[in-house]
Amino acid sequence: MNQWFPFPEDMVDPDGIALISDEVSVSMLKEAYSLGIFPWPHENLPILWFCPEERGVLEFNELHISRSLIKDLRKHNWHITMNHCFEDVIRQCASQPRPGQEGTWITSFLIDKYIEFHKAGFAHSFECWNKNQLVGGMYGVFIEGIFSGESMFFKTPNASKACLLAAIDTLKKIGVQWIDIQMVTDHMKRFGGKDISRDQFLIKLKQSKNMSLSLPQKDKIFVQGLIKKFID
Repeated sequence: MNQWFPFPEDMVDPDGIALISDEVSVSMLKEAYSLGIFPWPHENLPILWFCPEERGVLEFNELHISRSLIKDLRKHNWHITMNHCFEDVIRQCASQPRPGQEGTWITSFLIDKYIEFHKAGFAHSFECWNKNQLVGGMYGVFIEGIFSGESMFFKTPNASKACLLAAIDTLKKIGVQWIDIQMVTDHMKRFGGKDISRDQFLIKLKQSKNMSLSLPQKDKIFVQGLIKKFID
């Protein structure tokens, strides 16, 4: 029995809204993500929780990495860490300028809630460093073997993409074969992201759930070694 949310299969709202609430908690976030539901705030409204009719996914066997990205990454001596500075990453994601988008859905209220979610062990960050300088990052949620990518930022071009590749490599090592990207942006489409129906997504979710999977705590992933894994 769910405490907060309906099963997405039973949802009737045409916009994919599963719940409207003023509250967000670790238990709510955990239940939502386990069902394929995520919060998406809108200005001057309570928190809207969605499981949209179309869902973006990135299948690792369909991953596309452009030659130009590989060429650029070879120029850098970056390294990537995991969960070293989650709060810095989510705050940078919130302030990242995005073409055609005013403001951010990552409000100060949600930042505090995801920091709590991180401390509970469910939200994770990947950080890209040039020596001791944070140049890019991404964060997402990992529950029961499903990784949901949330947001990315960069201060140096392609640093966030390096984090994405590090996340994919880390997930592949424990047997994960795809990630939930929620919405297919032009950026993710270039990597092979695609839309599938909610019904298809929920089938994938059920087939992929594995409560025994856990993410390793990596110290350093060197970008040069990462490139070799994806082009060999």
